[in-house]
Amino acid sequence: MNHLLHLDSSIRPLGDSRSRRLSARYVAAWQSAHPDGTVVYRDLAAEPIPHFDGTAFAANFIAAEDRSEAQAEAFALTAEIAGEVMAADTILLGMGLYNFGTPSTVKAWYDRIVVRGITVDDQGGRLGGKRLVLALAAGGGYAPGTPRHGWDHRVPWLAHAFEFLGVSDVDVFSAELTLARESPQMIPLDLGAAEDRSLMDAEAAIDASFAMV
Repeated sequence: MNHLLHLDSSIRPLGDSRSRRLSARYVAAWQSAHPDGTVVYRDLAAEPIPHFDGTAFAANFIAAEDRSEAQAEAFALTAEIAGEVMAADTILLGMGLYNFGTPSTVKAWYDRIVVRGITVDDQGGRLGGKRLVLALAAGGGYAPGTPRHGWDHRVPWLAHAFEFLGVSDVDVFSAELTLARESPQMIPLDLGAAEDRSLMDAEAAIDASFAMV
């Protein structure tokens, strides 16, 4: 049975968040293509994963019977989160661009899924054959030819981070200029139409990806 793990991380609600809008569209298309499939959802903004600390780190290397109560609690959360990833065929991450990188909640989640004996072993990552899908939004423009091309570090980092876990199949659907109508610096540039096109292009790319299935 096909299984999708869907994560959102935008601090904005669905009505205001373009990344949530894109990830929701992907889920709807995925469910239409896999009517018998299952979906597990995590909202990393509404319920952030505790940042990886010394207790959680130590728990990964201590036998279950030797863990303290705090270490056992930390490892239970780690095992739950890593288990969700292992169970999924497709991992969908919806996120905005926060200070040129991933939201800290996504990094906290990722730090919990790198676990020797679950997602990693002596031969490397255990996530081979899984697909990573990124539904991205950015307030400004970062495309080739723009002044800040190369400043968006989400995809390069995530691609390498998941390659370490064995994932080589990565799809990216991205909308830009999402602050065109609300940023004081961008409003005078009259980029609203470009924002709309970017979002519609991302949605069309999602639809097209399932049309080819």
